[in-house]
Amino acid sequence: MGDAERSAADSGVPDATRRVPRGTGRRLHGAIAHKLGVAILSGEYVPGDTLSGEVAFSEALDVSRSAYREAVQVLSAKGLVESRPKTGTRVLPRNRWNLLDPDVLAWAFSGEPDIQFVRSLFELRAIVEPAAARLAAERRDKAELKAMKEALAAMRRHTLATEAGRAADRDFHDTILRATRNDALVVLSASIGAAVNWTTQFKQRARALPRNPVPDHVRVYEAIAAGDAVAASEAMRVLVDLALEDTRSAMEE
Repeated sequence: MGDAERSAADSGVPDATRRVPRGTGRRLHGAIAHKLGVAILSGEYVPGDTLSGEVAFSEALDVSRSAYREAVQVLSAKGLVESRPKTGTRVLPRNRWNLLDPDVLAWAFSGEPDIQFVRSLFELRAIVEPAAARLAAERRDKAELKAMKEALAAMRRHTLATEAGRAADRDFHDTILRATRNDALVVLSASIGAAVNWTTQFKQRARALPRNPVPDHVRVYEAIAAGDAVAASEAMRVLVDLALEDTRSAMEE
């Protein structure tokens, strides 16, 4: 064991936060923020815990103090921690965390996410997306219908087992939110897209998807294209419910 490794082992720094690759600028502090974020979301640090001091952490991770400080600022902006003079950096209560931030969602799914958290994401989707599909059926334009159709074609071509297919899936849901013409809903597009991406990826960790979800998306598209608000809302409700059922099955295996 080298000096740096001994320093990490003796510092109280969790395994998930060690061995950060060297680098510079945004790339480095982003890697540190990722390591710390995963440690917090996975429960290695719990609310109320105080992170090791700046000097100890930077030495254990073999990074500059400025890179560590910038990483902590990232976590602070997402509501995970709070830094105060003399008292240090403390993990905040979970109700302060910005759980809909795309980075926080990624950190949560880097490990084994809590079933209650996964369920809460689907409950959010079940509230937001059927209503969004209803509005989209009433307000969409030709360009948005074209974007949805292209996303469906890409989902068929690449399948949701690939990053390209999942990106098309995100584009489909994002376009529906944009088609609502509701700025408050559009703000949720990054969060909804991240939730769609990570839950879909999670479902395929142990096995292939149990069924092809593209037809569920097609039914949503057809209802929106027909301007049928009620059918669009119902089709989206079914899509989200079936996605939750698939995810729950994956977590039980």
